[in-house]
Amino acid sequence: MMGLMLDANGKRLIRQGNYKDALEVLSMGEEAFSLCDSKVLELIDNVPILQINMVWCYFMLRDISSLSEAGKRLEMAREGLERAHGKNLLRLRLLQGGRFPELALHLRLELLEGVVAYHSGQFEKARVALTSAKAKFARLQVSDETLSAVMQMGFKEVNAKRALRMTNQDVGGAIDLLLEEKAKKRQKQMEDIQRRNEIWEQKQYGVTPLKKPVDLPRLDELVSIGFERELAAEALRRNENDSDKALDDLTKPETNSNLQDYIESKKRKKQKQDTNSEIERYVQMGFERSRVVAAVEGGGTPDEIMQRLMMPQSEAAANSSASASASASASHNVAGSDVENQDVNKKNDGGEGEGEGEGEGASSSSSSDSERDVEMEDEISADIASSDALADYDIEVNIEGEAISQYLAMLDSAPPQ
Repeated sequence: MMGLMLDANGKRLIRQGNYKDALEVLSMGEEAFSLCDSKVLELIDNVPILQINMVWCYFMLRDISSLSEAGKRLEMAREGLERAHGKNLLRLRLLQGGRFPELALHLRLELLEGVVAYHSGQFEKARVALTSAKAKFARLQVSDETLSAVMQMGFKEVNAKRALRMTNQDVGGAIDLLLEEKAKKRQKQMEDIQRRNEIWEQKQYGVTPLKKPVDLPRLDELVSIGFERELAAEALRRNENDSDKALDDLTKPETNSNLQDYIESKKRKKQKQDTNSEIERYVQMGFERSRVVAAVEGGGTPDEIMQRLMMPQSEAAANSSASASASASASHNVAGSDVENQDVNKKNDGGEGEGEGEGEGASSSSSSDSERDVEMEDEISADIASSDALADYDIEVNIEGEAISQYLAMLDSAPPQ
């Protein structure tokens, strides 16, 4: 997870042209990946691409002193790509439906190999690598005719150009790729929305005594046989998502009543917290606390509360006296009910529910580590959501093209070995 996050941050810094910081971040990412299972790493191309990006940073920084290290990284990157993509790119072709997303990446790899070979005095090796890179550069040039044909279907120039590069200039294949990517993006957005909704719902129910969220599929099963959703969720939470034990609590009158009392008490506490927060918000605006309390207890929308606060004090007091009296009576009833349920809540706060704070997901120090994990996952998810599966292969090769021409010219003018 840390390796993925550092890799994403490094790529972002490269896009910003901050190669020095990117190199430092990518180095930490390489170290983080080294702690992962090597068998898993052999199946993915994250590490080889990271290594190519590191050498690209050397190149853009004109760091000739790192030639030896760059050469080793490029060797590892080439071996890693062959393992991940298959010999002769067979696995990649199968995964990508015969498309050519790797051309730009391999162009950059061969350019860097040629640069390292040139500065190491291996001119013939450099020429072979640079000539191969030049051929790939030619294949990546998009004609105005094919670009116009794809754009006429309603696609943006940058997307049309990328699709044509990855489909070897095939207009029909490029359109199919763009439609496929659009469908995948829409599906991903729907899945993200569903997942966010599920996470939000789980947070409302709180965590089990062992800090686990409520199991939503098991909750759906209990709801499907007629139990109220919030009640069933609380039964699962108390019983570590054990459906049988939760069902026992729901079907026994005594424990079912206990669950209902606990939920109602929790709702009242939440309502009180919301009211206090609303009062503090108006007090921070400069209104007198007693007037704010009276206005909020009078009920209504935020605009109506603000209107009461803006009235002359005597008029506002007259308008809110009746509602304040009713509110006081209701508060008395709520207080009495809370006293009745005090023992119930104490029991839930102790053994079964592991505390009201945990039930609401509000326990502070004990949940700080899990909160940090969630934040990290959210950050990685955001990076993934903002990119796509082919982003690592989507390289503008203008700089590479200029460098290829420059080094080939230098080779032509170099004295024969």
